[in-house]
Amino acid sequence: MFKNKTAYDIVEPAHMELAQPSIADAFESCVQQGAQRIIVTPFFLLPGRHWSQDIPSLSAEAAKDHPGVSYIVTAPLGLHHLLVDVMDDRINHCLKHVAGDVDECSVCAGTGKCRLY
Repeated sequence: MFKNKTAYDIVEPAHMELAQPSIADAFESCVQQGAQRIIVTPFFLLPGRHWSQDIPSLSAEAAKDHPGVSYIVTAPLGLHHLLVDVMDDRINHCLKHVAGDVDECSVCAGTGKCRLY
């Protein structure tokens, strides 16, 4: 979805741990597709140890195999003011769903989680 809505030609997902592809694998895939600069964007709400230490360390390790390819680790999502709009949209949709006005969103579809308790 991100690739389709932005001007970035090369977009690869990566996981820091517990799932594949790893940051190193995604970095390699981007370089193989012609990337000369890698933008690592943590899908986290707030800064923490993963953002300040782990992801930069894993990115630096992946970059060692690709001299001449630059990279940056961006800020996490939660520091951006538009996240308020995302939260407001999600809340409004869920309230409309429990009122019976709209279907469940794609996150909740089939889970039975979007209901009043």
